[in-house]
Amino acid sequence: MPYPPPPRTPSGPRRRFLLVTAAGAALLTGCSAGPDSGDGPSATARARAHAARESRELLTHYDAVLAAHPGLTDRLRPLRAQVAAHVEAFTDSTTTPTPAKSPAAPPTVPADEKDALSGLAAAERALADRRAGQLLDVPGEPARLLASVAAAGAAHAYLLTKKGTK
Repeated sequence: MPYPPPPRTPSGPRRRFLLVTAAGAALLTGCSAGPDSGDGPSATARARAHAARESRELLTHYDAVLAAHPGLTDRLRPLRAQVAAHVEAFTDSTTTPTPAKSPAAPPTVPADEKDALSGLAAAERALADRRAGQLLDVPGEPARLLASVAAAGAAHAYLLTKKGTK
């Protein structure tokens, strides 16, 4: 006995209806504002202001070492100039500098030059590590800037601990 031919219109929703519905749902989902959509620019501005403040604190550390050990001026001048450039890079026309919560006392500088350089290298390394950890929290161009400055800080830490460099 032969089977009857299938009906011309299948039961259930049509394929075209499902495709249009799925495409519309995808568009609506892609265009909807998520909970973090309002934080983008302000989170970036906060990250830049925080990075500028940390660079200013590091600059203060350089100044304290230079004041205590003037013989290190030739060695530290180029590194200090780069840290000052980092402050400028993080501070743009839309970023207002945020002062530290409490005025930080200048760092204590050891009497021995080698120990002073070690302390400065440790400060550079710690700041570079913190910045590397913050990379996922900032988008696009600010993340690239943060990565570049973190790499420069790691290089500074290396140069400060390298023996015989003047």
